[in-house]
Amino acid sequence: MAKRPATIRENGRAKAYRPLPEAARRAALAAALEAYDRGDFFIAHELLEPAWMGAHDPAERALHSGLIKVAAGFVHAVRGNAAGVAKNLEGARSRLEAGRPAGPTFDIDVAAILGQLDVALGAARRGEPAPPVAIARLRAVAR
Repeated sequence: MAKRPATIRENGRAKAYRPLPEAARRAALAAALEAYDRGDFFIAHELLEPAWMGAHDPAERALHSGLIKVAAGFVHAVRGNAAGVAKNLEGARSRLEAGRPAGPTFDIDVAAILGQLDVALGAARRGEPAPPVAIARLRAVAR
C-alpha cells in the first residue's frame, strides 16, 4: 500500500494533510459550529483543525480554513485586539471566497457569511469593535 503524504501543496506552500473520512470531517465541523455559536471561538478554531487537515479537495480545505480564521478573528475580538481581528478576518475572506464551491456540500452559506464579514472587517479596520459574524447555514441542500 502506498504511503499517504503528510503534506499537501496549498498556495505554493506545504500544509498539513491527515486524511480523514468525510463523516469525521462533518462531525468536526458540526462540533466546531456548536462551539462557535456558544461564543467559544478558541474551541471552535481547535475543533475545525482536523476537518481542514483531513480534506484533500482544495475548495473544502479553503472553506474549513476560512472558518478557522473567522473563529480566530473573534478570539482576538474577545481580547480587544482590533488589529488581530482585521488580520484574521482578511484571511478568512480570501479563504472563504476560495471555499465557496464547497459551501453547499457542507450546508454553509458562504455568501451570507461574506456579507457579515465585510461589515465586521470594516469596523475592525477602523479600530471599532467588530460585530459578531454568524456562520450561516443553508436550510436544505440537494443530495
